[in-house]
Amino acid sequence: MKQIILTGDRPTGKLHVGHYVGSLKRRVQLQNSGKYDEIYIMIADAQALTDNAEHPEKVRQNIMNVALDYLACGIDPDKSTIFIQSMIPELTELTFYYMNLVTVARVQRNPTIKSEIQMRGFEKNIPVGFFCYPISQAADITAFHATTVPVGEDQMPMLEQCTEIVHKFNSVYGETLTEPKIMLPDNKACLRLPGIDGKAKMSKSLGNCIYLSESPENIKKKIMSMYTDPTHIRKEDPGHVEGNPVFIYLDAFCKDEYFSEFLPDYANLDELKAHYTRGGLGDVTVKKFLNNVIQAEIGPIRERREAWEKRLPDVYEILRAGTEKAHETAAKTMSEVRRAMKIDYFDEGNLLKQD
Repeated sequence: MKQIILTGDRPTGKLHVGHYVGSLKRRVQLQNSGKYDEIYIMIADAQALTDNAEHPEKVRQNIMNVALDYLACGIDPDKSTIFIQSMIPELTELTFYYMNLVTVARVQRNPTIKSEIQMRGFEKNIPVGFFCYPISQAADITAFHATTVPVGEDQMPMLEQCTEIVHKFNSVYGETLTEPKIMLPDNKACLRLPGIDGKAKMSKSLGNCIYLSESPENIKKKIMSMYTDPTHIRKEDPGHVEGNPVFIYLDAFCKDEYFSEFLPDYANLDELKAHYTRGGLGDVTVKKFLNNVIQAEIGPIRERREAWEKRLPDVYEILRAGTEKAHETAAKTMSEVRRAMKIDYFDEGNLLKQD
């Protein structure tokens, strides 16, 4: 069996460091591992429209932003197929058929949907398209017979629902779809990077992000204003590293070599944490160190993005060619699905056959 990856992002803004540690960095590693036969990376504009239907220009403008961030992070169009979701009509058709295999009650129980509805204030006015988000995601995954889906922890319920749809379809219509496996970040700190305000999730809509394309000045300003341990009021006070966003970011980004370069009084992160925990280490010192670490990690990405911004026609061609390739793959799967469901009426005169 071919090993195939499907992953992607909604184009509702530039991508941030949460995207990077949660999935982008891992995607590049997987892409370069040579272990996968095909890799599809989707710019999920149709899903973005489910809660931006009145502002499609926002989605349109950010398609190029997401593509630029992909390329800047190291996604290679010669190894990975980058495509635009709405340009693949088979994904919409698959979604429609899968809707018949899922109950309203099951979608309502999806923890990701419940939290997103609450966060967006949709409790009384839920767009049907947004409500069906898990079903649409299942269509995206199965259209490419994805065997592996690298995502953040918050997407686990979506993958579980996708697996249920695959089992249901195959039990009703015969073995047709491929069951995907979720791949979570191997660094526990990357499972869900909190916002700089201490909120549980970094989110563009909450304005608590550090963007991959952000200027060094803005990054420093945001880091120096980050939420830390509210009980660590004075430098000499014992501090807590658990649940402290500054240390969560260090867990996600820090390497031992950064200490010799930026904070030589410590050999590694464990020593820094121990000093903070017993007291005598101020938040400003830790934040300055974090700023240096983030700048070292993000700087090369920002520079590559600026280089790609000067080649927008090339980025356009990458998206066009990738979408064309993805369309061919999805069309083949759609043909398999129609055959399994016996709705391939005009293929070989099937409508005349009464079996």
